[in-house]
Amino acid sequence: MRLVPDLRRDHNAIYWPLLLRALPDRCERVLEVGCGAGDLAAVLARRAAAVDAVERSPEMVALARGRVPGNVRVVGADVLTVPLPDGGYDAVVGMSVLHHLPLEEALRTLAAAVRPGGVLAMVALPRTDLPRDLPVEALAAVLDRVLGIGDLVRGRRGGGGTPGMPVRDPVLTTREVRARARTVLPGVRVRRRVFWRYSLVWRRPG
Repeated sequence: MRLVPDLRRDHNAIYWPLLLRALPDRCERVLEVGCGAGDLAAVLARRAAAVDAVERSPEMVALARGRVPGNVRVVGADVLTVPLPDGGYDAVVGMSVLHHLPLEEALRTLAAAVRPGGVLAMVALPRTDLPRDLPVEALAAVLDRVLGIGDLVRGRRGGGGTPGMPVRDPVLTTREVRARARTVLPGVRVRRRVFWRYSLVWRRPG
């Protein structure tokens, strides 16, 4: 597993370093929400003693279990219904999954699983907010073509396009995510990113 993403094929992997930088210096236990095929979970396993990777797609669960190292536990479940330990994780992360979930409920559930001093870090897809997003949309289109990452539709739907990967069009703009997230998590930082993604980072006080 490479830590450096292949920019020609995967918009998601471009933002792995962002999630990794958000992790606390010492990570004993990390939760990945919506692990998909397990690629990011395998990278997280290098930074944490144990990784719980939750995924509700049976096809992705089977694929991930064949890819991850021994310190990753892949759980086939809906993260909003599976019991999570209160304050049990140094970090809770997710890549292109938050827009699949009801935002406020997901943030409350996931934040409760973060230990005091730990971090919740997510990267997800926003609905385009025109004309506000026009400059970043134009930049993304140019860079996408220059770098050869892939066509725009595939990029919006998740980068590399693993067969069987669940996809969903986003319904909230970055502005809407920011406003709604702040009502649940004071101090949360939500930022629009270039390749049809936004980042959400919150550190639990303590």
